[in-house]
Amino acid sequence: QVELVESGGGLVQPGGSLRLSCAASGTIFSLSSMRWFRQAPGKQRELVATSVLGGGTNYADSVKGRFTISRGNAKNTVYLQMNSLKSEDTAVYYCNAFESGTAYWGQGTQVTVSS
Repeated sequence: QVELVESGGGLVQPGGSLRLSCAASGTIFSLSSMRWFRQAPGKQRELVATSVLGGGTNYADSVKGRFTISRGNAKNTVYLQMNSLKSEDTAVYYCNAFESGTAYWGQGTQVTVSS
């Protein structure tokens, strides 16, 4: 139905920046909600940021002021701009989207913050 593909992860120094991208394809009508999750080793998957169709955004307290979620000019693309990265941000980041009442997940992209 819907395929999500993340890109942009990698190794970055503390204080550095990365921009993650998520491209959606398939049977798409609205993608009313798109989200970024992350999962660090030994920890639960947590919600990082949310973008709704009307333009609203929400962020986890741990990333507020440092991360920005946005939708691209391409209709089915969402980004996560990550600034002032910390070692605690190291995780696999997953794109998530709701389409026609169903949640879809990408395969994840690794972000490693280390000096």
